[in-house]
Amino acid sequence: MVLDPSLSRRHLLAGLAAPVVPAVPFLPGVPALRPAVLRDPFALGVASGDPWPTSVVLWTRLAPEPLADDGLGAMPRRPVVVQWQVAEDEAFRTGLRGGYAVAEPAWAHSVHVEVAGLRPDRPYFYRFRAEGHLSPVGRTRTAPAGGSLPASATVGVVSCANWEEGFFTAYRHLAAEEPDLVLHLGDYLYESPEDPGTDATTGAGHVRGHLGRETRTLAAYRQRHAQYKTDPDLQAAHAAAPWAVVPDDHEVDANWAGATPQTPQPHFLRRRAAAFRAYYEHMPLRRSSLPRGATMPVFRRLAWGDLATVHLLDTRQYRYDQACGDTRVIGCTARLAPDRTMLGGAQERWLGDGLRASPARRDLLAQQVFVAPKDSFPGPLEEFAMDAWDGYPAARRRLLRSLTDVRNPVVLTGDVHRHYANDLLLDATTVAAELVTTSVSSGGDGSVRTALTDVQLAENPHLRWVDSRRGYVVLRLAPDRLRADFRTLPFVRRPGAPVSTAATFTLADGERGLRRG
Repeated sequence: MVLDPSLSRRHLLAGLAAPVVPAVPFLPGVPALRPAVLRDPFALGVASGDPWPTSVVLWTRLAPEPLADDGLGAMPRRPVVVQWQVAEDEAFRTGLRGGYAVAEPAWAHSVHVEVAGLRPDRPYFYRFRAEGHLSPVGRTRTAPAGGSLPASATVGVVSCANWEEGFFTAYRHLAAEEPDLVLHLGDYLYESPEDPGTDATTGAGHVRGHLGRETRTLAAYRQRHAQYKTDPDLQAAHAAAPWAVVPDDHEVDANWAGATPQTPQPHFLRRRAAAFRAYYEHMPLRRSSLPRGATMPVFRRLAWGDLATVHLLDTRQYRYDQACGDTRVIGCTARLAPDRTMLGGAQERWLGDGLRASPARRDLLAQQVFVAPKDSFPGPLEEFAMDAWDGYPAARRRLLRSLTDVRNPVVLTGDVHRHYANDLLLDATTVAAELVTTSVSSGGDGSVRTALTDVQLAENPHLRWVDSRRGYVVLRLAPDRLRADFRTLPFVRRPGAPVSTAATFTLADGERGLRRG
């Protein structure tokens, strides 16, 4: 068997757009450049992402021993040809098409196939074959065509999964929701070293350990990503729907800001470059997100017909350093400087232009850190978190002003390991809603209420509701309504938790403030 002559090496390189061609059956095997790898190389599963109306990214990474210390998964240091297939049914009998890609050792044998020529607003099934082995089957979906108004869409929203602090049961439940799209708002993993001791927040022992020291090298970041990707619940969620992902801080270093790490360290930009490269290698991202050294194009847009536009933001690479440290602080006046920015000037302009031009019934801002003011100290003194938008109030005001003329703006937030439902106010007028998803596992089991959240609700009437358990948010969008179901799990320190809806909030078309139920 020879490669299809229409496929040049340019098309074979991982990450480039792949033309749709009649599929070569998965029969004697995909052509290998050298003798086959004997062990199954698909231990990290499959994923898809960044859906467009006629295109989607298909991802896998070949790693028969994913936890190998060198970060290369025990793969030979040579390119490997990977065959991919897409079909309209799970049995791969209808609408079958496919092609080839090359998994390069320089990119940890990851594959990013940008499949083109698909039909809008359709489910598809996909799989890979390499070195005589067949991957699991994934399900993906293309976005509706521009100008169309879908009757509905289901979007899952997740963030903050810490391997050590709990099991990823929430991902398994999210997969069962059969979402059309999953938005991951950051802290996909944590960079902290292996720690057999206790959790600093809960005092409880960790349920499972990270491998190795704090991640600082490319090999270490690759190994950490691979460790997380071995989780079967995470694999199930990736295989269930296309994802759109943005990193927060822990994919690199806790609370980093621009070129500034949390604590002084040599060669931080070298570390950031390693983190971004490993992140790209393990996510279903388009080649337009390919890192360039210590920078990575993160902010971008996805349109779901005219029902919704998702503006995916980057709140790390372009921000000023945190004022007065990166914890909660009382009386920090440095945060009030009018030139302080969270997004950077170019991204602010990009967002404003996109909001003004958006034809969507609803605009979703998918970003990482808490937008609403959140005073966490009782009484007349005010205590604000410097790493959130509270540390950048002038930038927040610019953001909220850009939302005033948008038909139905909704901000989606992660980071804080709690569910919140917030009204966003500008000069005492509600201009948007903020829906904050809790963590998948970070923080351990959690509870409905804490002393801190009681203070926050009392001091901040625009914070409508909070729940400190683990879980995720499911958005159900229709042309005339958005419904947000805050899903929670009673525990994550052992597997098998059930899921339930702790609260539901709605927004009618043209309505700015949240309604309960």
